[in-house]
Amino acid sequence: MSDAPQFPPLFSGMPLSGHADPFAKAQMQATLGCDAGLVVYNISDTLLRAAMVFAPDVTLQNALPVTIACGLGFQNALGALAPPEVSIHLEWHGGIRINGASCGQFRIAGSTQHADAHPDWIVVGLELPLRPRDADTPGQRPDQTWLYEEGCVEVAPPNLIGAWARHTLVWINRMESDGLAPLHAEWRGLAQDLGEEVSWNVGGKEEIGTFVGVDEEFGALLRRGNATRLIPLITLLEGKT
Repeated sequence: MSDAPQFPPLFSGMPLSGHADPFAKAQMQATLGCDAGLVVYNISDTLLRAAMVFAPDVTLQNALPVTIACGLGFQNALGALAPPEVSIHLEWHGGIRINGASCGQFRIAGSTQHADAHPDWIVVGLELPLRPRDADTPGQRPDQTWLYEEGCVEVAPPNLIGAWARHTLVWINRMESDGLAPLHAEWRGLAQDLGEEVSWNVGGKEEIGTFVGVDEEFGALLRRGNATRLIPLITLLEGKT
C-alpha cells in the first residue's frame, strides 16, 4: 500500500487530516485560483473523502457531464482493484451502490449556477465509507453498507484515489474527443434502478416516478402516469461554498 495516491500527469494532490472537508477545501482552492486537476483528499480509518477541481472552457450546462465522467472513473477504478464478484453501480443523483447496497455518494459544486454561464471552476466530491465507526452499531438504513464489508478490505484508499483520477481522466478525454455518446453507452450498463420506481431527494425535494432513462445531457427522465418529467443535472449542483 502506498502512503500517498499516485496521480496522472496534470493532476496533483492535497492531503487533509482530522475533520477537514475536501469538498469545501477544493472549492476554496478553486476560488483562490488553483490549477485544474487538484485532488483534495482526507482518509481516515472509517471514511475516504476526496474532491477534484475542474476548469471547463464551456458553459455550465455543457460542463456538468463531468460528474458522469467522475462516476464512471470511480466505477472503473474500484472495479479494477476489487475482487471480481463485487458489483458497483451508480445512482443518477450521485449515490454509489456496492453489491446492491448504498455505499457513499458524489457531490458537485460550481462557481456559478447559471446554465449558460462559463464557470471558473467545477468541483466533484466523493465520499466513501470504509467501515462502521462502531462495529456493533448498524447503519442508519437497512440497505447501507461499507466498502470493507463488501469484500474490499484489500483495496488501499490511496490507490483507489489515484486510480479514480486516472480513469476519470480517460473518460474526460473521451468526452472531449468523441462527445457524450461513449459516456452514455458505458453509463447505461451501470445505472442503478433504471426502469424501476424511485423516490429521490434532489435538492431537498422528493422526486418520485419510474426512472426511464436520461436525455442527451444526462438529465433524468421520471415517468408518472402518462407524464414524463425531466430533472436536469444542474439540479444536483450544490453551488458555491
